[in-house]
Amino acid sequence: MLIGEVARRSGVSTRMLRHYDALGLVRPTGRTVGGYREYSEEDIRRLFHVESLRTLGLSLRRIGRVLEDPDFTPSALIGDLVRETEERLSRERELLKRLRAVDASDPSRWEDVLRIVELLRGLGSPNAARRQRAVLGPKANVPAQVLAEKLLAESDPNVAGALRWALARAGHDAVASLAPGLASENVDVRRRAVTALAEIPGEESTAALADALQDPDATVRGHAALALGTRGVPATVPVLVGMVVAGANDVDAAEILGTLARDAERTDTVRKALVDALAASGADSAVRMRLVQALAEMPGTVALDVLRSLAHDDDRVVARTASFFADRIEERERDRAADGTEW
Repeated sequence: MLIGEVARRSGVSTRMLRHYDALGLVRPTGRTVGGYREYSEEDIRRLFHVESLRTLGLSLRRIGRVLEDPDFTPSALIGDLVRETEERLSRERELLKRLRAVDASDPSRWEDVLRIVELLRGLGSPNAARRQRAVLGPKANVPAQVLAEKLLAESDPNVAGALRWALARAGHDAVASLAPGLASENVDVRRRAVTALAEIPGEESTAALADALQDPDATVRGHAALALGTRGVPATVPVLVGMVVAGANDVDAAEILGTLARDAERTDTVRKALVDALAASGADSAVRMRLVQALAEMPGTVALDVLRSLAHDDDRVVARTASFFADRIEERERDRAADGTEW
């Protein structure tokens, strides 16, 4: 079969067939009566082998070595090709993310493109100090999604703080970019997401943080409760009381509970939650002490009767502490009554 017919039947161009011939990859071994070189059946079979291997991503040089190696092991080659393809796809995904970041920054000049590319390189540095400088340096219009992605993967606390600072100023896209982090299976990612959301004001972040109150991780729940409690969200009360019981940021939690209790609609809820926690605390002195201190944060005389009853607690330290706080509350209320002031 002459070269033209081979090209028509195989779909391989005559130019490529000549290239294969020049490389010694597929050479026509037959001769016509007129002396023209002719492809034999074996040559055609080899040609189809070459084309099949090309579909797997092999270079022509590599195909030549494979076809000439009598000890060729397909499984080893396929394994190499899988690894090489995965590495190539990883590089392509990184390139795609970089291109999308540049596109999202809406550059108007090449200088804008170069600025954000340089910033992205800085954020990808293995050196934490360089990553921090990249965030705090001359600003490019970095999309919130890029900042969020870097933050959720950032383990250095200084760099993470700089990224949170930048995200809080990135506009409304910041919350949407961080919210998926709350659904991560990685608890560290969820913690970074909730910490960043806590620093972003507004209804969007409040809604995202509300979901985090149900997180299985106590640290995530705690960060969300502290942030939402300062925003006056009543659903935080059970989590905040739980933090007092556990001794995790219990001072902050107690202060926020006191602030929430100043709203008349929430006073009874906070008081009851603390009293119930006391009843469930048993003989754990440390827990009861923390709950007594939290009750002392309640406004006015709301918790006075509870503190007076605890002045007779079997635990002498708890009893003395409760008595001390009860006396202080009564003294404070007498002073206010004398001055004509209110809580």
